Amino acid sequence: MKKDLTTGSIPKHLTRLAIPTMLGFMAQTLYDIVDMAWIGRINSSAVAGVTIFTTIFWMVDVLNEIIGNSSVSLISQSYGSGNKKRTAQVIEQTLAFKGLVALIAAILMFLLIKPLIAFFTPDQNVLKMALDYGYLRIYFLPFLFSSFTVNTAMRCTGDVKTPMIIMISTSILNILLDPLFMFETIPGTNIPGLNMGVFGASLATVISTVTAFLAGFIFLFSGRGKVKLSLKGLLKLRWNIDKKLLTIGLPIGLETFSRQFSLLLIMKFAALYGTASLAAFGIGNRLYGFIFLPLIGLFMGGSTVVGQNLGAEKIERAVSATRWSALLATGMMIFFTITARFFAEPIMLFFINDPQVIATGVEMIRIISLSFIPMGASFGLAIAFSGSGHNLPFLLSGIFSKWFIQLPILLIARFLLHWPINAIWISFIFADLSSALFIYGAYRKGTWKGKRV
Repeated sequence: MKKDLTTGSIPKHLTRLAIPTMLGFMAQTLYDIVDMAWIGRINSSAVAGVTIFTTIFWMVDVLNEIIGNSSVSLISQSYGSGNKKRTAQVIEQTLAFKGLVALIAAILMFLLIKPLIAFFTPDQNVLKMALDYGYLRIYFLPFLFSSFTVNTAMRCTGDVKTPMIIMISTSILNILLDPLFMFETIPGTNIPGLNMGVFGASLATVISTVTAFLAGFIFLFSGRGKVKLSLKGLLKLRWNIDKKLLTIGLPIGLETFSRQFSLLLIMKFAALYGTASLAAFGIGNRLYGFIFLPLIGLFMGGSTVVGQNLGAEKIERAVSATRWSALLATGMMIFFTITARFFAEPIMLFFINDPQVIATGVEMIRIISLSFIPMGASFGLAIAFSGSGHNLPFLLSGIFSKWFIQLPILLIARFLLHWPINAIWISFIFADLSSALFIYGAYRKGTWKGKRV
């Protein structure tokens, strides 16, 4: 039965789509956090090495963001207009095209990863840890990209329960495999492990990612999904669709590139303060991801509501969905801000027992948490752009907040004023606040209401 989002209660539709999606993404992020907690049991060099690799690794996520966000607009609007044939073709093309792009990206990254990591650290032990963790992740990049696509296809056609179950189940699998693969004896037990160190953490993540992809792929092509798909559709590229997959989400992809590249530079600033500071930055990155991915879940669920209603020419319902999304996101971030400020030290102790890393990390959490609320407001309003396909404001907000606000603050603080590392954390507040103001202005302008793909 078709999940019609163009009639009925907007808050009910939004929460029905967004909450399971948020839970799924939070579960997915949870295994990143558990990964880092287990890695912290090795030493701070392991944490620093994995931090450098993952920050570089997610640079290629720009490709996933471009094609993935394009597919959200195309699938949801096609499905909202009742054109199931086109919906099926878009899903098939997204899988095929994204897999091909991911394969090319994996080859390039394999060739460049070692010199890129060496740029951020002269410590050979940190370099070794990064490569031990990273090479396997690169090999399986196509499965990572495709696992996002099968979940997006289900969500955009109104099925939020299945991807949530897949994401939560594979997250639990990863959490269980981590200590088994990483340690000689599973901590707290007498159960023998495989003692693979950081490579074991990488292997656990790869197994979970491949399992998530296969589960979603089998579900979609078994006929149990909302749209009938064909394996033959994966063997032929349709340029009329592929061109839109490359262009509609291009502004969001470029925003992701801008954000991730600026994060690389910020990581370099953190590295200037030493390995302990870099390790704290890495832990903060995982925590930031835990806050960020639930917003992505809301963003994707809300974009589906906006997309289907714009496809049905019900603009006021799309406006209402955006307002409710902003309220939900802001409320969620208020909760996370309060929690982070009160429990900063226990959070750091969960990850590592190095006193220097803990001291730096506590200050980091208490300061950065103030940026959560404007970040939530931004993503709540941004569903209007993703659902309509008018993604340019997202790109401009990212460029403005990172390159004209955050990085200049860091340059002045580090090289002119010689401030301590807290300047890095303060810069996140100014960046997210300026981004929220930019997004709000673009939303109020209303150009997105007339956009269709």
